[in-house]
Amino acid sequence: VWHLIRDDYLDKNFNGQAWSRWEHRYDGKLKTLADAHKGIETMLASLADRYTRFLDVDAFDDERAQIDAKLFGIGIQIGMDDHKHIIIVTPIEGTPADRAGLMSADEILEINGTPTRGLTVEEAAKLIRGAVQTEVSLVVLRHNKTKIKISLKRAEIPIHAVQTAKMIDGDVGYIRLSTFISQETSSEMREAVDKLAKSKAIVLDLRDNPGGLLANAIEIANMFLEGGNIVSTVDRDGYKSEMRADGKPLCKKPLVVLINKGSASASEITSGALRDNNRAKLVGSKSFGKGLVQGINRLEDGSGVNVTIARYLTPNDTDINSKGIAPDLLVDLSEKDLHDGKGPWWLDPTFPRTRRVPEDLKDMQLKRAVEMLKATCNAGTPLAIGSP
Repeated sequence: VWHLIRDDYLDKNFNGQAWSRWEHRYDGKLKTLADAHKGIETMLASLADRYTRFLDVDAFDDERAQIDAKLFGIGIQIGMDDHKHIIIVTPIEGTPADRAGLMSADEILEINGTPTRGLTVEEAAKLIRGAVQTEVSLVVLRHNKTKIKISLKRAEIPIHAVQTAKMIDGDVGYIRLSTFISQETSSEMREAVDKLAKSKAIVLDLRDNPGGLLANAIEIANMFLEGGNIVSTVDRDGYKSEMRADGKPLCKKPLVVLINKGSASASEITSGALRDNNRAKLVGSKSFGKGLVQGINRLEDGSGVNVTIARYLTPNDTDINSKGIAPDLLVDLSEKDLHDGKGPWWLDPTFPRTRRVPEDLKDMQLKRAVEMLKATCNAGTPLAIGSP
């Protein structure tokens, strides 16, 4: 691991330290595999990079399982907010978590009676995972005020990147892409575009999509571009590599991409590529701001290390890391809007959940996206950009 960081890590200054000081720091001091894992975690923590991290065997297997489009659990993606609270990033549609009404931004307070305060994301995920048909008990906090206790049965969770692909408001095709992590992402996306062949325009919804594989982001942007640069990566030596569209788009229809603060990484690569190439307008709120690329490395014992190896730039050479991408049309949502059910359609202010659908257009951001596309589909009417 020390050699991996020395040779590949993006920051050649290693967070202002002499990396050599770690080479022999633990010589003769590590008695067990657990000691070695702890030493790796301590060493990586000195880089102060939340994306360069150690994954134990379970966590590494979990990450690989996501790529293989199969998990065992309750069907949630979890993360850590700015206050170091364990939160639900998004529930996966059709899973135990989704059916129970768990929502994005719910804070997980307890897992099987264990408080989550002080736990890492990996530690919390390990508590949630388990054998099919066994139960896990959660206490969640919603909107910082309502505590909910719920028991769920674990299941095999197939990961579908395309959560929804349907016609809405007559002739607008709508695709919700919830992740870029699965190897099936691009093939599912192609199927979705083919399914909506009769649409006059497309809404690509990347809200609450935390990202995934760089290759998938490039492939999906390529489906809509007639040419141009998709993304550039810049390594530790400043070498810049461009990934360009092949000029064979699958879809040439008017396009709007929905983004929000949960749109990160590969979501930002795709949305940035489509916007900078004047192929799409972005609607919603500012994206997360993750402009770093990680390499996934398996260690001999089955654990792994994710290492930041490059940063990426949008086609206009914009570095969005920690800044995010601002939409062309800002549609901010207040707490009242969310409470009134005007947020993303898969969220619902009631519990247990009452099933919402995108075509009801109560979702304010989606409604504005559809209005924008309707305007541009009317002959001679320009794409309208303005305040909500």
